[in-house]
Amino acid sequence: MPTMSVERHDRGDVRELRLARPPANALDPALVAELRAAVAAAPGEGARAIVLSGRPGMYSGGLDVPVLLGLDREAMAGFLGEFLELLRSLALSEIPVVAAITGHAPAGGAVLAIHCDHRVMAAGDFRIGLNEVRVGIPLPQSLHSVLVRVVGRRQAERLGVRGLLVSAEEARAIGLVDELVAPASVVERAVEIARDYLVLPPTAMYRTRALARRDLAAIFAAEQQATWNSFVDDWFSPATQTALAALVARLKSKSA
Repeated sequence: MPTMSVERHDRGDVRELRLARPPANALDPALVAELRAAVAAAPGEGARAIVLSGRPGMYSGGLDVPVLLGLDREAMAGFLGEFLELLRSLALSEIPVVAAITGHAPAGGAVLAIHCDHRVMAAGDFRIGLNEVRVGIPLPQSLHSVLVRVVGRRQAERLGVRGLLVSAEEARAIGLVDELVAPASVVERAVEIARDYLVLPPTAMYRTRALARRDLAAIFAAEQQATWNSFVDDWFSPATQTALAALVARLKSKSA
């Protein structure tokens, strides 16, 4: 079953990849693989910019913990490798990627967004942040480095170490997102930003963008497999498994 949909704007120049895995657009192996393939394929299929969107009120709830808790160590390591490649494809995409953050974006939802070129978020009672520490998972080096790139060292330390989920207003104030708009206008505004890239002289824009984002290539080149192996160790540690199980129990109680 498809876990995302594709919308074409401006005769296909702007391709919207809309996460469509209810209820929370949680990232499971199928969605990560489908999204990675779509991001990689878009330039070769004629797209000149990408918009990554979610459903009203929910961009992505992050990793699908109930599903991932059922994976053994080898399968989890394979999933994390695929997730890292998705982030790499977003960060190093040869065409601009605009995040249309349509609602809440905890953990993996925020991770997707910070790898994009520009972030438009729904104004209102929505939260965003990298709260992995709260379930016993240290941020991998590459995620911390990308967060530093977006919000600066002091805010990255504050957000990451404390595992904060901040309001949309605070996210805008600290630079975690670039702008806030009415919830019904998030995708429309993200498409406008994508168009803004495309009206620029292409050679000048693409070369300058590649220069500006060269540090992202360095971040991923420096990432060590040992870091993600450590993530797997942390995931299967008794303390983290207990915290994740408690999280699943809370999610089930809310949906009951």
